Amino acid sequence: MDKALIYPMAAHVALTGLLYVMLTAARAPSVWGIGRHADGSNPWADFEPRISANLSNQFEWPLFFYAACLLMLIQQGVDTPPLVLAWVFVGGRVVHSWVQICTTNIRLRGLVFTINFLAVFGLWLCLLIRS
Repeated sequence: MDKALIYPMAAHVALTGLLYVMLTAARAPSVWGIGRHADGSNPWADFEPRISANLSNQFEWPLFFYAACLLMLIQQGVDTPPLVLAWVFVGGRVVHSWVQICTTNIRLRGLVFTINFLAVFGLWLCLLIRS
C-alpha cells in the first residue's frame, strides 16, 4: 500500500483532464462554429463559465491535497486512514464539479467543498501525527 496514494492523485488528474475536454466542447460552437443553434448561438453558453470556474478550482485547494500525498509518499508508508481520506477528497471533487457545473445551488456546493476541505485537513493531520 506504499504507493496507493498515486491512484487517487491520478483520478484527480483524470477529472481535470475531463474538465478540459468539457470546456473545449462547450466553447466549440463559439470558437469553431461546431454545434451552433440555427440562430448562431452557443447551446452551452450557460455552462461554459461554470466549467471554466470549476476547472480553475482544480488548481486551488487540490494543491494542498497533492502536497500532503507527496509528503506521505516520500515518508514511505501510507496506511488506511490517509488513503480513505484521499479517495473521499477525489470523490468530493467529482461531486463538487457536478454541483458547480449542473446546478446553481451555492449551499450544496459549499457543503461538498467542506467535505473536500475536511478530507485534506485530515490528510495533513495524519501527516503531522506521523512526523
